[in-house]
Amino acid sequence: MQQALEQAKLGAGKEEVPVGALLVHDGKVIGQGYNAPISRHDATAHAEIVAIRNACQNIHNYRLPENTTLYVTLEPCTMCMGALIHARVKRVVYATQEPRAGMLGSQLNLAKQPFYNHRIDVQHGLYQAKSAHLLQSFFRSRRANKKRMAEVRAGSNGA
Repeated sequence: MQQALEQAKLGAGKEEVPVGALLVHDGKVIGQGYNAPISRHDATAHAEIVAIRNACQNIHNYRLPENTTLYVTLEPCTMCMGALIHARVKRVVYATQEPRAGMLGSQLNLAKQPFYNHRIDVQHGLYQAKSAHLLQSFFRSRRANKKRMAEVRAGSNGA
């Protein structure tokens, strides 16, 4: 999970929401990524999707090897859960919950839906505090920057 947090920090450095993901098989990293929808101009470029794409290119297959684990700093959304199911990820370990759109318990638990042909084991809480702090700091800074910019615009309009 520490490496997933490092990926999240890379994204934050590019002004992306700091979410990082790592795919591991047999103790080896086979894919990694961070949120990049803004820089890639791609609404689907969530950390999980980027990591899946990276892994699939590395292994030359659209499905991941059996017993692959995804470590991700934030609870996956609906889109990412669909991709994880289709890629055949065995286990997801996420750090912190996403109360608005999390699909592994916060809003719904897609891993427990009986109609899917693949099951995903889920664990959460590993590095929860560090991940939550990274996200909170990012959004606090973003809000402060927006406020400063609004004040600058208001000041220049009054001159």
